[in-house]
Amino acid sequence: MRVQRSNLFIISLLGSLSVVSPFAIDMYLSGFKQLAAHFAVEETTVSLTLSSYFIGLAFGQVIYGPLLDRFGRKRPLVFGLSLFVLASIGCIAAPDVYTLIALRFIQGFGGCVAQVASVTMVRDFFPVKESAKILSLLFLFIAASPLLAPSIGSLVMAVGSWKLVFVIMAVMVAAILALTQFLLPEGHQPDPSISLRPGPIVVEYFTILRHPRFATYALAGAFSFAGLFTYVAGSSIIFMKGFGLSEKAFSAIFAGLAAGFIGGSQLNVLLLRWFESETIFFRALLIQVVTGLIFVGGSWAGWYGLTETLVLLFVFLSSVGLTNPNASALALRPFTKNAGSASALLGFFQLGIGAVISTGIGASSSSNSFPIIAILGGTATIGLAILLVGRRAARNSPASEENAHPTKDAEPVQHAHMH
Repeated sequence: MRVQRSNLFIISLLGSLSVVSPFAIDMYLSGFKQLAAHFAVEETTVSLTLSSYFIGLAFGQVIYGPLLDRFGRKRPLVFGLSLFVLASIGCIAAPDVYTLIALRFIQGFGGCVAQVASVTMVRDFFPVKESAKILSLLFLFIAASPLLAPSIGSLVMAVGSWKLVFVIMAVMVAAILALTQFLLPEGHQPDPSISLRPGPIVVEYFTILRHPRFATYALAGAFSFAGLFTYVAGSSIIFMKGFGLSEKAFSAIFAGLAAGFIGGSQLNVLLLRWFESETIFFRALLIQVVTGLIFVGGSWAGWYGLTETLVLLFVFLSSVGLTNPNASALALRPFTKNAGSASALLGFFQLGIGAVISTGIGASSSSNSFPIIAILGGTATIGLAILLVGRRAARNSPASEENAHPTKDAEPVQHAHMH
C-alpha cells in the first residue's frame, strides 16, 4: 500500500518529530543561571537536568524499539509524546531542582520516541536507496535547532522566565502530537509476533548487533557523531572561558558553526547523485579524523587563535553533517520487519556515547579547552578504526534482514507487511 500523503508533508512531520529532543535540550541552556538562582543551587547542579534528560533519551530508545514494531508507529508515538507534554507541565511546577532533574528524565524518556520513530519511518515511507537523502533532509531540521532553539529560549527568558520555556515545549509537542494522531499515515502495521518479553528483546538486540553491516556503521557513525555532542557540551568552555568571548559573540559563533552541520548534510544530498553512501561516509570520516588530529596537535603546541579554531571546527562539524545520515542509512539498510528495534539500538549508541561525554564535560569545572579538543580528535579516530576493521565484513554480509530475524513468543506468524 502506497502512502497517500505527500512526501513533503511526511518529511516535514518526520523533521518536526526529530527536533523534539534537540529543542528540549537547547532551548533552556541559556537559563541555567536563572534556574540556579531560582532553586538556590550551583549551576553544576542545574546541569544535571541536562544529564538526566540525556539518560532518559538514551535508555528510552531500547524500550520503544520493540514497541514500534509490535504496535505500529503511531500508538507508541502518541504515548511517548503525551508523556513528554505531561512531564513538561510538571517541570513548570517543580518545587526543587531534584524534582526537576527527575522530571527531565521522564521528559527525555517520553521524547525519545519521536527520534526513534522519525528514523524508523524513513524505512516505512521511502525506498531503501532514498534513505540517506531523506535522513540528510531530517538532519537539516536537527542541525537548524542549535540556530533557533537557544535564540528562542533567550528571547522567552527575556520576556518571561524559565517556566515559560517549558510551557512552549509542552505546546509545541502537543501540536506535533495532534498532527501525528490525525494526519500521519500508519507506516507499519502492528505485528503481534514481535515479543515484548525482556529475554527475547535482549536476544533480538544482540541479533541485530551481530549483523556486521549494522555493527560497523552504527558504532563507527556513533563515535563520529560524538564529536557533535562534545562540541555542544564544550563550546562555551572553548569560546567563553578560553577566548573570553561575550554571550552575544558566543551565540553568533554557535549559529555560524551550526551552518557547518546544515551545509554538510545538504551537500550530502547532492553528493548522493554521484557517489554511494559507503564512499561518502568513509571520505567524510577521514576528513573528520585528519581535521581533528590537526586540531589536537596545533592546540597542544599553542599555535591556534580564534580564527584557526573556527576554521577547524567548521570543517570538523561539516564532516559530521556528511557522516551521520550515511552511517544511519547504511546501518539500517538490512532491516525492515524489525526496523524499530534496529533504529532504537542505533539511537542508543549515538545518544549513549554522546550522553557520557557531555555529562563528563558538564560535570567538569575546568576552563581548559584542550581536553575537549582531544576528545573531538579521539572519538573520530575510534570511529575510523571501527570502520576500517569492520568494512570488509560489512560489505560481504547480506544487505537484507535474513540474518536478523526478530525473536518471537511463539511460532512465526504470517502477516502482510504494508507500506
